[in-house]
Amino acid sequence: MIKAIFFDLYNTLVRFWPPLEEIQQTACLAEGIEITQEQITRGYALADDYFSRENTDHPLYKRTPQELDAFFSEYERLILKGAGIEVMHGKALAVWKHTQKVTKRLAWFDDVPPALERLHAHGLVLGGISNLRPEMRGQMESIGLMRLLDFVVTSQEAGAQKPYPPIFLAALERAHAKPEEAVHVGDQYHSDVQGARGVGIMPVLLDRRSAFPGADNCICTHDMSELVKLYEEGRLEPR
Repeated sequence: MIKAIFFDLYNTLVRFWPPLEEIQQTACLAEGIEITQEQITRGYALADDYFSRENTDHPLYKRTPQELDAFFSEYERLILKGAGIEVMHGKALAVWKHTQKVTKRLAWFDDVPPALERLHAHGLVLGGISNLRPEMRGQMESIGLMRLLDFVVTSQEAGAQKPYPPIFLAALERAHAKPEEAVHVGDQYHSDVQGARGVGIMPVLLDRRSAFPGADNCICTHDMSELVKLYEEGRLEPR
């Protein structure tokens, strides 16, 4: 029987506002690159997988300013590559630096509060598991994260990034649940699906951008209302 559901935070429960696609489009235009927000959405699918893997192996908060520039120039290059536009690293870094001039805040996806409230009403323990950088903690608290979640475990607190076991095991301990009594929901196949599966937690891929059309070896949803429906129909119970 499922007792707890854990959630990745960024791109699962929360996003940046203004939307990153809008910020990216404006930054690209500043560098003479014409691009649509639909193209940028496709580009993020490729870039975010790179982000997930790189942040796992060498967390961003441990990198030097020079290493961060190299990382984000490649990240931006991949966004544009996924959108069908090839640029050199220098141009990619210039675009990235334009995006950083915009003040961003965290905001809920609209479907999140009603879904979490409904899951709480079923008596479930709801927790967050996040690789977000430590400086984002204040923003997480400012949007009322703890009103809808019972706890949040960050990679800094656990001493390990997703997909490594310690961060998932810390969440299980906080929820007083066994692996077979928990579900983890996230938007990344590598860090969320494989990470949860590695400790015996059932993974659910929340694919808001339809970035993983071939992910047919795990449960996949496209929004939170669909996740609630899966739970209420008993389709999240271990087989």
